[in-house]
Amino acid sequence: MQDSYSAEQIQVLKGLDAVRKRPGMYIGSTGVEGLHHLVYEIVDNSIDESLAGYCRNIRVVIEKGDIICVRDDGRGIPVDEHPIEKVSALEIVLTRLHAGGKFDKNSYKVSGGLHGVGVSVVNALSSWCAVEVHRDNKIYFQEYKRGIPVKPVELKGNSGSTGTIVRFKADEEIFETIEYSFDILSNRLRELAFLNKGIKITIADERIPIKREREYQFEGGVKSFVEYLSENKDPIHAEPVYIEAKRDNVELEIALSYNNGYSEQIYSYVNNINTREGGTHLAGFKAGLTRTINDFYKKSPLSKKSGSIPLSGDDVREGITAVISIKVPEPQFEGQTKGKLGNSEVKGIVESLINEHLTTYFEEYPKVVDKILEKTVSAAKARLAARKARDLSRRKNFLEGSGLPGKLADCSEKDPSLCEIYIVEGDSAGGSAKQGRDRNFQAILPLWGKMLNVEKTRMDKVLANEKLQPIISSLGASVGKEFDVSKIRYHKVIIMADADVDGSHIRTLLLTFFFRYMPELIENGHVYLAMPPLYKISRGKEIYYAYDESDRDDILSKFASESDKVNIQRYKGLGEMNPEQLWETTMNPDTRNIMQVKLEDEVEADRMFSTLMGEHVEPRRKFIEDNALLVSNLDV
Repeated sequence: MQDSYSAEQIQVLKGLDAVRKRPGMYIGSTGVEGLHHLVYEIVDNSIDESLAGYCRNIRVVIEKGDIICVRDDGRGIPVDEHPIEKVSALEIVLTRLHAGGKFDKNSYKVSGGLHGVGVSVVNALSSWCAVEVHRDNKIYFQEYKRGIPVKPVELKGNSGSTGTIVRFKADEEIFETIEYSFDILSNRLRELAFLNKGIKITIADERIPIKREREYQFEGGVKSFVEYLSENKDPIHAEPVYIEAKRDNVELEIALSYNNGYSEQIYSYVNNINTREGGTHLAGFKAGLTRTINDFYKKSPLSKKSGSIPLSGDDVREGITAVISIKVPEPQFEGQTKGKLGNSEVKGIVESLINEHLTTYFEEYPKVVDKILEKTVSAAKARLAARKARDLSRRKNFLEGSGLPGKLADCSEKDPSLCEIYIVEGDSAGGSAKQGRDRNFQAILPLWGKMLNVEKTRMDKVLANEKLQPIISSLGASVGKEFDVSKIRYHKVIIMADADVDGSHIRTLLLTFFFRYMPELIENGHVYLAMPPLYKISRGKEIYYAYDESDRDDILSKFASESDKVNIQRYKGLGEMNPEQLWETTMNPDTRNIMQVKLEDEVEADRMFSTLMGEHVEPRRKFIEDNALLVSNLDV
């Protein structure tokens, strides 16, 4: 801990001028995502202090008026005069783009903020910002308006602690909204606490009327993360496999657990950044895992018993939940989103470390590897069965969509970006939808037969299901690992089901299918839920539609002083509406309500589908009990 951190370590690369003119270049967007990114940038600085060994506590507070306060107990931003710039280092860090200690290996060995934009951009995009530094037994303070210092750095008093406090209010002139989501921030802070074992991160919401606070601290690191992810799954071995190792400046922390399910959930991180598109570290992990399990398989009696059936990477990863976290001094990210790690040397390092440590672990726990091998061989057999089913399906052309299902009423428009498909439960509603639609751009696919819960099913059963086959065929982009979102035939996939328990169940089953077998469909914003009205309210020739009880009460209150008779009809299903009503209320782009399905947090989405659609009843009951009060209209 002898490395210095003072004004001399602050390097200035560029001015701040362009940030307010083109904020999207620096934080991705000026919508909800960009707004929350401001908080992450400040927290990332505190995390970097933690990685350097100086910070143990971070506290984030959403104050009244959506002011954010981030406090840490790190060393505090340097305040001494910069040798070249001749102003306080604090002012430079807050007002110059790409100024900071992260470009100097003596200050930070590893940093998640290098590719990020830092506190200066947060300052530039805030209507107001204030920083308080506790350092060298003193308190220093500076305030800024839209990135410009109000006064020079001032000495406020004495302090017995160290750390930095940043308070800011996002600029309403720049952002579409400045209202923060407690849940979005909580999910990211929880993730950071998992990835940095031992650090305590607290988030508090002081806005009225709901005041709440959460504290995250996990001594188990990514092992705790995998245990959290596996809560509602059915693990086949008691403890997650945990590996912590270092080689050639690459620090590796990995945990993995196998469960009785069929989906593969692997989350990879580099310097605390979620690499959603993977990269060389993920490739190294997969190669090391496949190689190790195949080595044990060849020596196992199971190999002869199963006719030496070959094990692929997909077989080896069926039912796995894993978190890979690596720290590298100079990560090369592909693209501004940091979505993919490009460092070529990392693959070989990770692969050999995984091979060495997994081999040691499996030799120590032979029963664990036996269970994993049984599951993997079973997956290989199912894969071969699925291949036969696929080949048969291809002969029938349903995977590519060249042989469209007979019940699909297609549209005449051929440009997918202008087309939408309604997936409708039941023939009666499907008939009304076919008659009521605009044939130019709206296709209708009625579903029939028994819906499959894919959470409990392997791919061969999915391909054979009479209700899912027509969906795969109609979308024309295949399914599972072969799904190609660029080939979809409709850019809006709208699930239209009744507004009752059965309808909700159908919606959930379809969303589970899309999430597990066509995730890019949701990630790219192509999935929507139709919102049919619950009530038809008529008085004389006037007709109104209400989409919930609140809507209904608002409409009825308008008629309260009038004596004419009001008729209220509660729709039990879509089939009760004639084609004109269905068009007007649920299908006409000018008047309908549709809800886009977004994937804000993949970790929480995975946990929710495992809870609602998995084998265990108790977590599902608890979820319903915990959330019942949040539902205004529970139809049971």
